[in-house]
Amino acid sequence: MRSIWNGNISFGLVSIPIKMYPATEDHSISFRQIHTRDGGRIRYRKVCELEDKPIESGEIGRAYEDADGALVPITDEDLAALPLPTTHTLEIEAFISASEIDPLQLGDAYYLGTSGAAGAKPYTLLREALKRSGKVAIAKYAHRGRERLGMLRVVGDTIALHRLLWPDEVREPAGVAPKEKVTVKPAELDLADTLMETLGEVDISELHDDYHEALEELVAAKMSGATPAAEPGERPSGAQVVDLMAALKESVRSARKSRGEEGAGEAAAAGESGDASEGGAEEEAEATVHELRGRKKAPAKKAAAAKKAPAAVAEKKTAGARRGGTKAAKAAEKAAEKEPAEKGPAEKGAAKAAAKRAGAKKAAAKKSAAKKATAKKQTGKRTAS
Repeated sequence: MRSIWNGNISFGLVSIPIKMYPATEDHSISFRQIHTRDGGRIRYRKVCELEDKPIESGEIGRAYEDADGALVPITDEDLAALPLPTTHTLEIEAFISASEIDPLQLGDAYYLGTSGAAGAKPYTLLREALKRSGKVAIAKYAHRGRERLGMLRVVGDTIALHRLLWPDEVREPAGVAPKEKVTVKPAELDLADTLMETLGEVDISELHDDYHEALEELVAAKMSGATPAAEPGERPSGAQVVDLMAALKESVRSARKSRGEEGAGEAAAAGESGDASEGGAEEEAEATVHELRGRKKAPAKKAAAAKKAPAAVAEKKTAGARRGGTKAAKAAEKAAEKEPAEKGPAEKGAAKAAAKRAGAKKAAAKKSAAKKATAKKQTGKRTAS
């Protein structure tokens, strides 16, 4: 690995000779600009405006342009004469907790290695001190023509440097947040929490750049002379949210389905046909959250079996009510009312209706038998007279 900066870490009176190496790399595919009509390369040349001809890199210097447009040349000697102690030194200013660093300040990352055997001992000393304290070091250093701020931390057995933006280089987010006043209901937050739990965690090391892979395949196909078939990707859905509750439920259901928990996702759709009022929506959302969280603990098969069980019990009791007459019908009706909360209102209603039908049928049969008996008695009396 090629170093891009040489210097020293100044740790009090301890000096650690180091070299700086890039810690990251860019895998982007580079393109060249061409003339679309004939395929010719488009190039940029550095031209002197006074002479109107290209200039070699060795002839190019730097200058500062003032408000009037006048150019003030700044030479390497001018920069070397600046009274900066950080010109070739990483000057450690303090040790703080990493949580005090605003992630918006984090910039490029570098590895710091030792420059020569003499730096091994003080380098190891600083690394172990950082490990034991659990803190990071804040340092100043000069790089690429300006003084910069950096954060030193331990990565494995190596000290890494993260370039930090100066605090005044981070813009305030004024005017970025929505200006409209909105209220988020607790039920909506509960559903959002459930969605977060369903999506779960991810191992970042397993993520990869799908677009980069597709681009490589496209380039390879073009180089081989093939014409790749264009497969349009999925268009992102519209940003307008008509029903936030419904969107959250559908998100939970989709996340569960993608993880093979299809049965658990059914609960998210259960309340969509319920009360549309605000109070009804909140109660419905709360019930959905409880049911989703409960289902998360039980496998899909058990949930399906539990769903079938109440229906089977109701069927059995209804059949018994038909055979057993009025008393059995009443018993079945009472049992249906005392069923656990797992039964849905539809299943309870079916059991009650069946029991009532059985009772009505039995009562009608008794009434019919009584009428026949009365008619028979009256016929006998007429015959005797």
